[in-house]
Amino acid sequence: MSKMQSRRRQEAQESLGLLQKRQVLIDELAIVDEEHRREVKLKERQQIEKSSTYSLVKGIATVMDKYFVDPIIGFIPVVGDLITSIFVLPYIYVSFFQIKSIPLTLAVIYNSLIDVLLGFIPVVGDITDIFHRSYIKNWRLIVGFVEDDRKVINEVNKKAILMGFLIVVVSLLIFLLWKLISGLITVIGGFFSRLF
Repeated sequence: MSKMQSRRRQEAQESLGLLQKRQVLIDELAIVDEEHRREVKLKERQQIEKSSTYSLVKGIATVMDKYFVDPIIGFIPVVGDLITSIFVLPYIYVSFFQIKSIPLTLAVIYNSLIDVLLGFIPVVGDITDIFHRSYIKNWRLIVGFVEDDRKVINEVNKKAILMGFLIVVVSLLIFLLWKLISGLITVIGGFFSRLF
């Protein structure tokens, strides 16, 4: 072998060694970054789980859906569903301000609006409200984000644009149902006022 080939081989081996060392450093940095990300996530999780709002959200889910307070209050015509929709505010607070996720917030709002829409349908809506359980659905989504459940997070993130669109559609349907119900109440009220 000539000196030239020997020197090239040595340079190539040194180059490979440097490349391997570089790759090892890149891998080590990636591991350090991942550990840092996990530590940050753990601190955020602990902070959220210790918050009074997070406890409140869990309690609301239990009372409203497991003990069926939501459908019971929903039996109060029209007003009942508006009253129960107030209880979604802590969910929105946790999803938007503590978890800081717009897709999660959209999913929470959508689930809650579906609950209101179902509740506006007389009798049938109140019965379906027993099975819909929007508070528990929203609780599970929030827990999925807090616990960094990639399946839940990816599913919610994929549907974010659709949720935004559906929020507009469901809001319009609620408005139309509200107009229909208030019109029926006016007609029925006018009918009874003529009788007496």
